[in-house]
Amino acid sequence: MPVTANRMSRALRCAAVAGAAALAAVMVWSELVHERSSRRRMGAGDGHPVRREAIVVLGFRNRGTHANAVNRYRVRAALRSLSPDAGEAVLVLCGGAVGGDVPEAELLAAYARRRGYAGPVRLETLSRTTRENVQNATGLIEDADAIRIVSNSPHAELARAYLWELRPDLGRRLQRAKEQRLGEVLYMKPYSAVRGLSALARYDRGTGDEGA
Repeated sequence: MPVTANRMSRALRCAAVAGAAALAAVMVWSELVHERSSRRRMGAGDGHPVRREAIVVLGFRNRGTHANAVNRYRVRAALRSLSPDAGEAVLVLCGGAVGGDVPEAELLAAYARRRGYAGPVRLETLSRTTRENVQNATGLIEDADAIRIVSNSPHAELARAYLWELRPDLGRRLQRAKEQRLGEVLYMKPYSAVRGLSALARYDRGTGDEGA
């Protein structure tokens, strides 16, 4: 019996170590996916100082009347993406009432105000897909010479791909946002990495849109 118990104990320890190693590998992989996406499909810029920037925040399906954890994270990332060197800045908040009665854009705006943001806001409240987010926002960002799109990094990359497709002139103004931080919202990243890579692959094949 003691020998059998010892073997079982060693097997359990080995299983625990293997599980922890697998989890760590998934986390490292998802961080790499997000870091890579956070740098892709940007514009070259014209080398001039930013006079007016637009921070575009893509909403996430929200069932209640207050911003959920995903939308709160996106607003926080948007606020830290504001450049102190820009002459003017505006938050462009996107998303219709997909998961509840209140448009995602309005929930994002309310949370941004609670976080202390007092600057200008433009709302896009009709979209239900990522492509619609981007298409409906183009008229709200035409006056910006720097455009930053905020979501999880693979989803933001998809939105940048749509902007390049729909409005190459605006695509050339794309700059990196600050949504990606090592170790932040780790619990979200494996799922968003898998979903985002799948959506980007479908986009590159020309086989459809993907939500947030």
